[in-house]
Amino acid sequence: MRIFTTLVISAMVLILTTPAFAGDDPFLWLEEVEGAKALEWVAEQSAATTKVLEARPEFEPIRKQTLEILDSADRIPYVGIRGNDLYNFWQDEEHVRGIWRRTSLEQYRQAEPEWETVLDIDALVESEGESWVWKGPTCLAPDYRHCMVALSRGGGDAVVYREFDTETNTFVSDGFTLPEAKSEVNWRDADHLWVGTDFGEGSLTDSGYPRIVKLWTRGTALEAAVTVFEGKAEDVSVGAYSQHTPEGRYDIIYRTPAFFRGERFLRLGERLVKLDLPDDVQFQGFFKDRLLIALRSDWTVGGTTYPQDALMALNLDAFLRGCRSFDLLFEPSAKVSLAGVAWTRDRLLMTTLDNVRGRLYELQPTAEGWDRKQVSLPGLGQASFAATSKDQDLYFFAYQDFLTPSSLWLVNGDTKPEKLKSTPAFFDTEGMTVTQHEATSADGTLIPYFLVTPKDYTPTGENPTLLYGYGGFEISETPFYSAVWGTAWLERGGVAALANIRGGGEFGPAWHQAALKSNRNKSFEDFIAVAEDLAKRKITSPEHLGIMGGSNGGLLVGAVMTQRPDLFDAVVCQVPLLDMKRYNKLLAGASWMAEYGNPDIPEEWAFIQKWSPYHNLAKDADYPEALFITSTRDDRVHPGHARKMVALLQSLGHPVLYYENTEGGHAAAADHGQKARMTALEMTYLWMKTGK
Repeated sequence: MRIFTTLVISAMVLILTTPAFAGDDPFLWLEEVEGAKALEWVAEQSAATTKVLEARPEFEPIRKQTLEILDSADRIPYVGIRGNDLYNFWQDEEHVRGIWRRTSLEQYRQAEPEWETVLDIDALVESEGESWVWKGPTCLAPDYRHCMVALSRGGGDAVVYREFDTETNTFVSDGFTLPEAKSEVNWRDADHLWVGTDFGEGSLTDSGYPRIVKLWTRGTALEAAVTVFEGKAEDVSVGAYSQHTPEGRYDIIYRTPAFFRGERFLRLGERLVKLDLPDDVQFQGFFKDRLLIALRSDWTVGGTTYPQDALMALNLDAFLRGCRSFDLLFEPSAKVSLAGVAWTRDRLLMTTLDNVRGRLYELQPTAEGWDRKQVSLPGLGQASFAATSKDQDLYFFAYQDFLTPSSLWLVNGDTKPEKLKSTPAFFDTEGMTVTQHEATSADGTLIPYFLVTPKDYTPTGENPTLLYGYGGFEISETPFYSAVWGTAWLERGGVAALANIRGGGEFGPAWHQAALKSNRNKSFEDFIAVAEDLAKRKITSPEHLGIMGGSNGGLLVGAVMTQRPDLFDAVVCQVPLLDMKRYNKLLAGASWMAEYGNPDIPEEWAFIQKWSPYHNLAKDADYPEALFITSTRDDRVHPGHARKMVALLQSLGHPVLYYENTEGGHAAAADHGQKARMTALEMTYLWMKTGK
């Protein structure tokens, strides 16, 4: 147990430490993903960690229960609508890598639908001797017979594409195929594919994504595909796709120079017409011959100023003729933001967040304007579009909150929402409560967070508490039902908190933009403020508080661990970014410079260096014994981040735990067995540290 000294300090006080190193990086060799020396180090570290955690009494019950939940036949089989068929990808104890299957709506209404297996991934793994992980299909409307199936070796982002026929349920022997790469593939028609892939030297951006998009004709070699558009090496990516609607087909080319910035071109014959839109607009697509956009900043056009986060529509023909008089479909307010947009054949669908609580609306265009109807939800949790039909007026939405099992609802035309499926109540919620609070960040901004308390909870300051956050890329953290957290944490007496810090999208683009680049530390200050508020309310105390975050959330918990190690006794840092000096040189890192800044520019490294976790470790600090988790096959966030952080901590004399799964990609797990083991390691660790 770490010894804590009670100090009255504000969030503005910095912990004074001696930097770990000022010269060359001593652990660059750990960036060699498959290097023999690096893998030997990984094996030793993982073995030492699993030996400690798997010996704990909590581990096996949590692993077993988690696997039972993940493999449960009573889970909701979420579907995608393709024509008159409903498709689902399913994994369980029998189908470890999964099966792609389909059924009808009539069958899906049944408690136990009859499914037809379309593709068995386990059988494919066995027959081909490859560790395939399903990455999903791209199918051609409106008959959805032609599909490009993406398969990953071990779960990474790089995939192999193969053409699949859903009538014969076989791969097309002489069809379109692409070798392993981070490709972008979409159908134009049955004989043409839009393709962005690794065409050879110079064809990828600095981020490792396609720089060139081509149109590939069936029966010809990939080398013969016609170049349609080329971006720049410093772009994130370029690509093309066709949106098939009842009114016709729209061919769209896009260029993404940076995250949340882009250009869109409409291909008319052989001509590309650039859409005259702000470069930070959220391009939603086309509905009923109308161009749909959402704004990330105020836009004054056509004599009107449209506000940031507005959803707007304008007839495409009128837009191309120069008209800029948009229909304003959604206007945000201080606490209400746009969450999602989708559509059926005749209805535009929209979800919003009202103080981080979900709302769902249907909109229909008329001669007089737009009819708007709110769809009732079961509670104040999260609503999201599970599947929509572009050929019918039919859609599914999912609902969940912290204590209500996830449910799936069908809306068919003018009918009221019909509950079709529900997750079992995997844990007993009797006596549990959900409340929403606010913490005051260092600059005075109020930061909301949700608190879930277990049965018989009293604010003693000694409750084991797990605080989760993300705070990046305009991604909102909303109420969710987790059977795993319920059984492994809440039901065992733990408290859970979800922080809605800046950098996310809970209150629209401005909430995200408030923590970009030189302001990145605001998201860390927000998280620290929530942790302090939990102690202030005597919900918990540092000795009993654990924090968790993955990817950008891994950067979050890594940063606050180095800035305020006195606030926590447990840190679960999953697939993280940590070395912010070299992140833009590792895998897809260059694509995130709009979020964090460019460390190769001295002025930007000056502010990045202040919070880069790897560069703020110190020998004389008192860090919690953190658990770092990553995957050898993560080809998005380089495993070197976690590896080097652990090695540096150890070299400075700090205890630390580390686990690296050999598969799983950025999810760090390729199947339910791996996921259950990883979850059990994390939860066991949290109980070991916070349950004292």
